[in-house]
Amino acid sequence: MTQAATERLFVYALLLRDDLRADTFGRRVTGEPDVLPGFRLGYTAFDLPQAHGIDGSRRHPVARRTGHASDKLVGELLSVTPAELEAADEYASPGYRRISAVLASGHRAWVYVHPDRTGIAD
Repeated sequence: MTQAATERLFVYALLLRDDLRADTFGRRVTGEPDVLPGFRLGYTAFDLPQAHGIDGSRRHPVARRTGHASDKLVGELLSVTPAELEAADEYASPGYRRISAVLASGHRAWVYVHPDRTGIAD
């Protein structure tokens, strides 16, 4: 029996790529455009073996909370199964933390963010 897609997941940066989505979820997952307010895209250096070879860099994009209403992170809202959400957890570890957030659309979704609460690092 196949699980229903009952979880909402906001993705940005690398998981906007169809090939990485298919690798992560084991299927083609399409999404709807959405925005995460109060966050900006920053970069951090950590070792993500699953991302090696994409651009040869150890700098990885990450959502960073700013709290400023004018800051917005553009991405997509996906509907995934609980098992697919677990697969996303494995993909994101250890450099991200999953939180629940309200998107510009009004939907509440999971999103992977930088684990600290400091400002933007570039």
